[in-house]
Amino acid sequence: MAISIVFDISEKLDAFLRSQPGAYEIIVNYYFNFVIYYSNIFTSLLLFIAIIIFTSKLAQNSEIIAILSSGISFNRFLRPYFIATTIVVGFSVLINHTGVPYANKVRLEFEDTFVHNPFHIRKTNLHREMVPGTIVYFERFTSQNKVGYNFSIEHWEGDVLKKKLMADRIIRNTDSTGHWTIQNYFLRTIDGTNETIQSGAKLDTVFAFDLKDFGQNLDLAQAMDSYDLNNYIDVQRARGADDLARYQLELHQRTSLPVAAYVLMLIGVSIASRRVRGGMGLHIVVGVVLAFVYLLFLRMFSVSAMNAGLHPLIAVWIPNFLFGLVALFFYRMAAK
Repeated sequence: MAISIVFDISEKLDAFLRSQPGAYEIIVNYYFNFVIYYSNIFTSLLLFIAIIIFTSKLAQNSEIIAILSSGISFNRFLRPYFIATTIVVGFSVLINHTGVPYANKVRLEFEDTFVHNPFHIRKTNLHREMVPGTIVYFERFTSQNKVGYNFSIEHWEGDVLKKKLMADRIIRNTDSTGHWTIQNYFLRTIDGTNETIQSGAKLDTVFAFDLKDFGQNLDLAQAMDSYDLNNYIDVQRARGADDLARYQLELHQRTSLPVAAYVLMLIGVSIASRRVRGGMGLHIVVGVVLAFVYLLFLRMFSVSAMNAGLHPLIAVWIPNFLFGLVALFFYRMAAK
């Protein structure tokens, strides 16, 4: 984590010099919560490496041979590992769903204030049902200058269109919440068979939506506890948002990543319990390679969930399942 902090400081040094946050904000609000978040993410991998080092040391000192020669089975030898891993997994799952989101909230508020703009609107042809019967559309939106193009907002009563406003451009007024300026607008008001049409070059108006309703805060999911995140996903799905995979991945990974500790623990003990010529060094190399492959699989299936339609729940558990098979293979070899 100390190395991670050094790399993060080097990456954000220009932003720190530009915005000049205080020492308290940098150390307490940001890096203290930075360590909480990333150390918890890598808990399973850190546990994996620790188990390999510890067990390999036992093997090199012939202590495992002595334990098994005394009549203790390999399964009984594994029991303390399972108990310790269960304690770590239980604590990690609990803090993942409750404490870590709060730490992320403080950390991300710091980043939003001193580092970067959190919202990104990258998709085109955006549709949102802001409230039942009110549908907003942008062909595209540039979040840097807060300008939307080919804008429309429709008001429906049941399946009957009552009003539709169209404009070439809509500009967010940064001075006050909810205020927009629309340019080259065209307003249709429908009352039964009667239709009224208004048009103009410019109109200042107020809408009940904001940029955050269309933008994707890439880190928003990390700052919500699981209950709020579940509700957020339901609300966005009801509004017609189709880019929820990132948030669903975050929700499911809060359980799948800690549970991976069981799989990695079994692999680590099975590999490191055999005394080999390469000793601890060989065990650590094999462990690091397997950990890298696990992260590669996790990233690959996460990308598939966001871009190829793979269900996020399946995506986060496939690496655990595949490495579970690898763990069983190494376990059977070690037990013999």
